Amino acid sequence: MDDFLLYTVGVPLTFLALVLGMALAARRILGLRVGLIRTTFACLLGLSISAGVLSDTPDEVTGALSTVQFGISLLVTIGLLAFAEVVVPTGSIPPPTEWWRAARARVARTRRYSRITAIAFRHGLGPYLRGRERTDTRVARSLRLALEEAGVTFVKLGQVLSTRPDLLPPDVVDELTLLQDKVPAAPWADVREVLVAEIGAPEDVFAEFDQTPIAAASVAQVHRARLKSGEEVVVKVQRPGVRRVAEGDLDIVNRLAATLHDRTRWGRAIGVRDLAAGFSAALREELDFRVEARNLVAVRAASGENGVVLPRAHEDLCTARVLVMDRLDGVPLRSAPLDSVDRDALAKSLLDVLLRQVMLNGVFHADPHPGNIMLLHDGRLGLLDFGSVGRIDAQLRSALGKMLLAIDHGDPAGLRDALLELVARPDEIDEQQLERALGQFMARHLSAGMRPDVEMFGDLFKLVYRYGLSIPPEIAAVFRALATVEGTLGALSPGFNIVVESRAFADKQFSERLTPESLRTTVSAELASMLPLLKRLPRRAERISSALEQGRLGLNMRLFADDRDRQFITSLLHQVMLTVLGATAGLMAVLLLGADGGPNVTPDITLYQVFGYNLLVISVLLGLRVVVTVFRPRRVEA
Repeated sequence: MDDFLLYTVGVPLTFLALVLGMALAARRILGLRVGLIRTTFACLLGLSISAGVLSDTPDEVTGALSTVQFGISLLVTIGLLAFAEVVVPTGSIPPPTEWWRAARARVARTRRYSRITAIAFRHGLGPYLRGRERTDTRVARSLRLALEEAGVTFVKLGQVLSTRPDLLPPDVVDELTLLQDKVPAAPWADVREVLVAEIGAPEDVFAEFDQTPIAAASVAQVHRARLKSGEEVVVKVQRPGVRRVAEGDLDIVNRLAATLHDRTRWGRAIGVRDLAAGFSAALREELDFRVEARNLVAVRAASGENGVVLPRAHEDLCTARVLVMDRLDGVPLRSAPLDSVDRDALAKSLLDVLLRQVMLNGVFHADPHPGNIMLLHDGRLGLLDFGSVGRIDAQLRSALGKMLLAIDHGDPAGLRDALLELVARPDEIDEQQLERALGQFMARHLSAGMRPDVEMFGDLFKLVYRYGLSIPPEIAAVFRALATVEGTLGALSPGFNIVVESRAFADKQFSERLTPESLRTTVSAELASMLPLLKRLPRRAERISSALEQGRLGLNMRLFADDRDRQFITSLLHQVMLTVLGATAGLMAVLLLGADGGPNVTPDITLYQVFGYNLLVISVLLGLRVVVTVFRPRRVEA
């Protein structure tokens, strides 16, 4: 009975220990963190195959070749795991607990995708989705109607595209502009539910609250209200359920963009995949009104008093879905009567505010289209909608200033140097050819008497991409803001020259920096930063001269001081050692298997052959480890 109990318990434990040992050895040799389930299955299959290979071998031979059998099992296990990692990498299959949730999400996405596709085909956009490009004068209106019917996210997408005349034809831009205001309002009951959940009942927070919205957009709608302190405010309330719908739609937008990029020429030409990625990031940020409140505070601080009014956010009443800010009395610039105002002065003040935000403070309104600008009753301009705000650091602002000065002086070499400071430059670039191309660009768009237009910014982007330069996202946001404000300034004051006024702004800022007070401040700041170095300089100079005089001056240089260099050398030596050991083991295995004589383990197998078989297995294992290490994708570290 004891022997039977020992057998029934000991054999499974021994087998489990064998499988566990093989699993650990396989993972160690592969150098990968392979899943436990697939490792166990691979071990069981490896043991089965090796047992099948040696099934016809006599028992005494099987005992002598037990280590070889274990090596064959390990080889099969490693081969299966390597193949499984190539076909289905670890972590690519969700755990069983998430299968149901993923299946439901896929069904919902498929249903929504089918509905959007049906909307596109119903409005005659099917040929464009299939890549069949044709000329149709009705495509602009069809696109606008399809986006409007598709819902919140696609309306917002149309609004963003309406600000990109550098990518889309004028008729499409004009049609998409209608999406800026023509969005149905949400029912008051749903809006009240959002307010109660975020800040409390409207009658408890406000002295008055107008249930009829004064504006309705794709993400939110705006209501008039008055605080109990008597201040007139507007309340921006996010549409109920918009976040859930937007997240699902953004996944569809990115999938559609990838399809259009692969199947259509026009999709690749305008970079539709990158546009979709940028739109997704911007919309997710816009869905959190706390971000907009912080943006408003930052832009107000950056703007100063320049004749353009920015509302003040009441941060104690701002949440993720509700934004409360001061009310500006006026009408949108698009529909404002401009006959009784000084258009040129308003245009100058608007450009001055934007350039001041960009060049001096680094925080700027990134979407200054006419729908976001109001003409106030007192004749000033007001800026709205701070969901899209750009930020640039001091180094990029300095490069932008140099670019303006180079344009002002007509200096292609200076413009080239400033541009190369702005962008991520490739390893090899023909700077002389780039300088000539910039000179042609300036002659075409920036000569005396020339008025800049949207084509100027498009040509600049084409020139940058042609030379393999990569524009940082924050600088691209500056160029887009300037392109957008150029159209706004043209509508506000026809004939307004943005380049001339930008030159005047740059000259003014440069002149202010040359005043005695500014120079004194700059010199004081530089001396303060250099003072510790100046204090240490005489002592270090004395040490160097003394060592030189006594002939003890030497140079110490640490090789491989960077951890990444040491890791590379260590990995390279590791692979070389494994290769040498594997080759040595293989050579010894061949010699032993071909050697005559030696003590017999079985009547047909000598001890030399047993060693040879084991060394052959070891050689194959080491070679497999080298191959896996060489072909395994490595993580690129910054």
